[in-house]
Amino acid sequence: MKDLVENEQKIKHHGKRAEVIVKGMLQHSRNSQGEKEPTDINVLADEYLRLAYHGLRAKDKSFNADFKCDFDESLPKVNVIPQDIGRVLLNLINNAFYAVDKKSKAGVDGYKPEVVVSTRVFLSRGSKGEERIEILVKDNGPGIPDEIKEKIFQPFFTTKPTGQGTGLGLSLSYDIVMSHGGELKVQAGKEQGSEFIINIPINL
Repeated sequence: MKDLVENEQKIKHHGKRAEVIVKGMLQHSRNSQGEKEPTDINVLADEYLRLAYHGLRAKDKSFNADFKCDFDESLPKVNVIPQDIGRVLLNLINNAFYAVDKKSKAGVDGYKPEVVVSTRVFLSRGSKGEERIEILVKDNGPGIPDEIKEKIFQPFFTTKPTGQGTGLGLSLSYDIVMSHGGELKVQAGKEQGSEFIINIPINL
């Protein structure tokens, strides 16, 4: 009977995990039903930063980290699908909080976990020289080794323990940003924290 109960629990656990993975795969293959609309990226980023923080606090009372915004107040509204860009921001911010929490719980002396979300307007290089907005999600977590950095946008690649990540979040985020004519890049080094950079053209 004990074996049957344990097997039943394992089946339920792996069934739920399979459900999460399938949902992620469907999001990859499904075209967004949302419509582009003029969006205040600063408001969106602030909303999802707070949503991510309080969501993690609700799940884990021991979780704590400093977070702050550094927004360019001159940022114009950008024509995007807000729920899709919000999904990207939530994924990147959740990953940043996960990274700093991991380093914090490793017991590094004097370490203060922090996540910063910033925005700015810049003129892209090249023949067009178009105006773009940049959203930066930065953490001071353990960073990403070079050998992993090349793989993080691949579907199903994850460094999280089994059951804590499907490996679809960054891949999906990359596809969403690309569908908006933008770019998603990462700058990171081992033990130096990570910076995920989104840039999107203003005149979509």
